[in-house]
Amino acid sequence: MPIIRLDDCLAQPWKNGLGRTHEIAVHPSNAGMDDFLWRISVAEVDSAAPFSIFPGIDRVITLLDGDGFGMTLDGERTHALTTPCASFAFAGEAQVAVTLAGGPTRDFNLMVRRSRARGDVRACRDAGILALDDAVVLVYCARGMIASAEGTLRAGDAWRPSPHAAPLFVHPDAVALVVRVEVAT
Repeated sequence: MPIIRLDDCLAQPWKNGLGRTHEIAVHPSNAGMDDFLWRISVAEVDSAAPFSIFPGIDRVITLLDGDGFGMTLDGERTHALTTPCASFAFAGEAQVAVTLAGGPTRDFNLMVRRSRARGDVRACRDAGILALDDAVVLVYCARGMIASAEGTLRAGDAWRPSPHAAPLFVHPDAVALVVRVEVAT
């Protein structure tokens, strides 16, 4: 598949209308908010707006840029999303209040329909060959450069591998976010 450039992904409002996101990939490709199996996006968080609620969806969020923010889930559990490229998983039906740690941030999001699949996001910081298994649905270049058979990914670029895709080469000082989704059988 061709490289997906973040600049080519149009900004759209969050489901609750209180923020902006750039959809990078969705499966199936014509799915909307109510019928996707999985969805990947990059959100811009520039205020303390609560997150949209997604019943039945498992979410994984990863800080890309900025100081990050504190998350309070259902008024009880807290999590500081302040370490770049460290992922945090939570239930989409949770009510999430946000407190910015500084200025605006950007974060990477995976949403997976819980009844049909499970997913995760892994940060790969090791330079060299990155082999992919068939569960990998997308690789996002969070930092630096990554070489693929289709060309070079730079920060903000994503790539959707085909089954049995050739390995990638992660350049020194690069960070690849590897998204895996396993469909329930």
